[in-house]
Amino acid sequence: MTKKNHSLIRDLWAFMKENKKWWLLPLIIMLVLTALLIILGQSTPVSPFIYPLI
Repeated sequence: MTKKNHSLIRDLWAFMKENKKWWLLPLIIMLVLTALLIILGQSTPVSPFIYPLI
C-alpha cells in the first residue's frame, strides 16, 4: 500500500472512532470482500471455486 492509502485508512478509522460510527465497519468489510470476490472471479485459477459462491 502506498502512503496515500494508509492515510485514507487512518482517516477513515479516526472518523469512525471520533464520531462513533461503528456501524460503518461491517459495510466496509462487506465491500472489501465483494471486491475481492469480483477480482478473484475474473480470470484466476480460483474462479471455478468462486462461481458457486456468487
